[in-house]
Amino acid sequence: MGDLEFRKHSEIIFSCHSCGIEGSSFSIDDTRALFEQGLGYYPVGKSLLECQEMADHFKAYEWMHDNLEHPFDVELMKTINRLVTLGTLPYRVPGAVPGEFTTVDMAAGDTLFGDHEKLIAQVPRLMDSTAHAIAEGQIHPMILAARFHGFYEYLHPFRDGNGRTGRLLSNFILLKYGLPELIIRKEDRQQYIAALKAKRTEGTDEHLVAFFFKAAVRQMQDELDQKKKGNRPMLFF
Repeated sequence: MGDLEFRKHSEIIFSCHSCGIEGSSFSIDDTRALFEQGLGYYPVGKSLLECQEMADHFKAYEWMHDNLEHPFDVELMKTINRLVTLGTLPYRVPGAVPGEFTTVDMAAGDTLFGDHEKLIAQVPRLMDSTAHAIAEGQIHPMILAARFHGFYEYLHPFRDGNGRTGRLLSNFILLKYGLPELIIRKEDRQQYIAALKAKRTEGTDEHLVAFFFKAAVRQMQDELDQKKKGNRPMLFF
């Protein structure tokens, strides 16, 4: 598989799982069909909003890969969120602006995120400290990506798309180091959410760091298993 084909494959898998964590019912096959055919493809049983959400994720993913030299700053965060929510936020929250910080206190599931102004005020420090850590290179990239992700989701600075934005930004960190992307699978949603909640309830990110490493190891093993299967000789009768 060439570099371009591998990137397309990764984009489809990553997008399917990242949107799936947020409730998308798209399968891998649905995601691949939409990727190849665009919004002319309308799968049975899927809403136009789901299709648009996936199409937006493709754009955000591609922009991120094409702009890995961009500084790790607030502008990067806002651009990715804008692309992730561009076609859906105006319908979900009339008057809200894609890529702009929330103007109301946020909640997700049974979690209340607190005073949005105080949380948003911490965003520049998070981006600056993470950019500094990337430049220094003294922290393992997976640990850095997990710690950033936990803190970012704790701040929850946007009206929508925080999860998808956070997962893309965490992978921006890994890609900056030349490492493979980490795909958080929708089947692991409960473990993932529990690890994120521990950041708030226990004040620690050790559960999220462990989750990231575990997911990375399983991902590598799955890819090795697929390659072994692909290299098996075929018997023809």
